[in-house]
Amino acid sequence: MKIITVCGSYKFKKEMTEITEKMALKGNCMLTPIELSRPKKEDYTEEEAMTIDKMHKEKIRLAAAILVVNVDGYIGNSTKSEIEFAKSLHKEILYYTDLKD
Repeated sequence: MKIITVCGSYKFKKEMTEITEKMALKGNCMLTPIELSRPKKEDYTEEEAMTIDKMHKEKIRLAAAILVVNVDGYIGNSTKSEIEFAKSLHKEILYYTDLKD
């Protein structure tokens, strides 16, 4: 069993949910981004957005690995930042495009 934090764009919510379930059913403990109730990240104050980012980075810190949901190879700026953070902590980086089959 590994603790794995899921990272990726909210526009891939469906894919995030599917791969999270698949990985959990293989015995992994999956840490996911919070469910945002507002339509866009810009709908949050700067302080709220910083808190959301900080809490997700704590999930990365707790995990042995991150799973980047990179549908069609897409990785946005926030996800790139999370990958760099995970690398700085010597975490394993898994990619959705490598696992989806």
